[in-house]
Amino acid sequence: MRRAGLVGVPRVRPWSWQAFLLGFIVVAMSAALQGGCVALGAKLYFAAFLPSLFVLGIIAGAPAAAFAALLTIPLVWWAFMPPFFEFNSLTSAHADSIKLFCLLAVLVIGLADLCREIISRGGLKPRGESAATNSQ
Repeated sequence: MRRAGLVGVPRVRPWSWQAFLLGFIVVAMSAALQGGCVALGAKLYFAAFLPSLFVLGIIAGAPAAAFAALLTIPLVWWAFMPPFFEFNSLTSAHADSIKLFCLLAVLVIGLADLCREIISRGGLKPRGESAATNSQ
């Protein structure tokens, strides 16, 4: 039986410096993508960061993804919320966007950690090996 896994995708130890460096790189790449989206007129401040957190959580683990999420908040506040490239007081709409991102980031990182655990155990059991089936 073939084991489930990420074929061709290296996995990084969760608390290593490589994981946190990868988190920093992912945030930088997501910021560049988000900058392109903002240049095209999008006003979804955290749209490019949530999928990146999920992928980072699977590859590098939950600590690196949490680091990236915490790094994302001041970056988006500074670079993508008007007035651009300034820290000003948050409007209630901006504060709500940050709160929603925090909630979604926790959920996405938790889901990525669960997926990482399932992948490391070799995947889900096939239907024939379920504990609910009775072979008598």
